[in-house]
Amino acid sequence: MIKFGVAYGAMVLAIIIGDLIWLGVVARPLYQQGIGHLMAEQPNFVAASLFYLIYPLGVMYLVLGTSAGSDSWTGALISGAIFGFVAYATYDLSNLATLKDWPVYIAFVDIAWGTALTTVSTAAGKAVLDQMGAG
Repeated sequence: MIKFGVAYGAMVLAIIIGDLIWLGVVARPLYQQGIGHLMAEQPNFVAASLFYLIYPLGVMYLVLGTSAGSDSWTGALISGAIFGFVAYATYDLSNLATLKDWPVYIAFVDIAWGTALTTVSTAAGKAVLDQMGAG
């Protein structure tokens, strides 16, 4: 049970660090330009914290907890990428369908980011599980 907690912690850290770099530095001007009119001055830290706790649980259970995700590195990374793609596409395409002025390019960039971030967090969790002898 400890190994899954450590793997989960590694995934949480990977997602938080990745998003801090992506949202705080790399893509900040892109998001500001495209959806700045929708952005709050300060993030809702309760909602953000819930996301950073819940999302890795989904990756842990649905990606690394399946035989496809835990059999091999290739299977885990492909499953992680698919999970990230589907999750972020759900969010961005829903916004594109329902929100006025949601830019198409933001949807594509964000889906690509979510796919990459989830793949990296899957790799972090998989590495811990392998190192601790589970996977």
